[in-house]
Amino acid sequence: MNDERTTKHRRLVRYLDARGLEGALLGRRCNFSWYTGGAHNHVATACDVGASWLLVTRDRATVLANNIEAPRLREEELAGSGIEVLEYDYADPAAAARAFAEAAGGRKVASDAPSPWGEMPRLDADFDRLRWALTPAETERYRRLCGDTAAAVEATARAVRAGQTECAIAGALAAELAARDCTPWVLLVAADARVAAYRHPLPTAGVVRSYFMLVTCAERGGLIAACTRLAAFGPVPDDLARRHRAVATVDAALISATRPGASLGAIFAEGQAAYAAVGFPDEWRRHHQGGSCGYLPRDVKAGPGETTEALADQAFAWNPSIAGTKSEDTILCTSAGPQLLARPTDWPTVRAEWKGFAVDRPDILAL
Repeated sequence: MNDERTTKHRRLVRYLDARGLEGALLGRRCNFSWYTGGAHNHVATACDVGASWLLVTRDRATVLANNIEAPRLREEELAGSGIEVLEYDYADPAAAARAFAEAAGGRKVASDAPSPWGEMPRLDADFDRLRWALTPAETERYRRLCGDTAAAVEATARAVRAGQTECAIAGALAAELAARDCTPWVLLVAADARVAAYRHPLPTAGVVRSYFMLVTCAERGGLIAACTRLAAFGPVPDDLARRHRAVATVDAALISATRPGASLGAIFAEGQAAYAAVGFPDEWRRHHQGGSCGYLPRDVKAGPGETTEALADQAFAWNPSIAGTKSEDTILCTSAGPQLLARPTDWPTVRAEWKGFAVDRPDILAL
């Protein structure tokens, strides 16, 4: 067992001990990828629970998979991991039941989702906290993912031409992500008036004339990076530039407040204060401001009075927006202060400051 999985196994065992459990059955993609260090148990991308399950007890970890999924898991996803794959015939329910009985061995097991093996206790919602503090190995993988995600978004934006449809641009972004071994969980494109009209603009057949926004949450190895970029054909109008400087300041406020022990409610309040200071006091009401992330696009969203506290080595993605503009990247909360997990690669930046904290945020690209 490598250092990363040893750390995770210890966290999980402490969780089991504290709750009088002897095993955890993990079918959710986020939990499966977290414990295995990036393996995938899904087939369909639009699902929360995968096709195979991971049973972790105090002394072992076993994947339960049918004969369709087992070879790929054994030979690719879990090769060299030391995690056993227990295979059963997909068309034989009795074989599946025997496989689970063999792996569970009569232990008291709780699951993170409704399981194929009947009723059993569910893991508490606080099981999610086991994923939040990233190991050094996870952080390095995350940095590479965030860099590749930003590069994909920026390369796509630079190649956009007036007259392209939002759907065509979305397809180009998906291709850039796939070429970097990234899978988009969220893919949003807005052209012209739709940038200001909708905070979550699913791509349409509408064409871009003068201005556009690209947004993605991209996954690799279970980890998910968030990124937004905006670009305009020709000079950026003064009012739009003013709005973007304002939203970058709000982003700086949220980033600067992201410190271990700070509640997400307190971080949110700092963002509210920044919105008021830059002259847009009500814009926070029109879109959530983001929150913690990692193996989900957002684990806990910040909001008024949210008591959940930020942890050291936990990832966050803030996404403040003012009609027509937005600022978003993935950061790491550390005891030494917040860190951007990736900086713009081939993109103009604007220096944003809040109460003595300064950070470079992506500007609007003039094409």
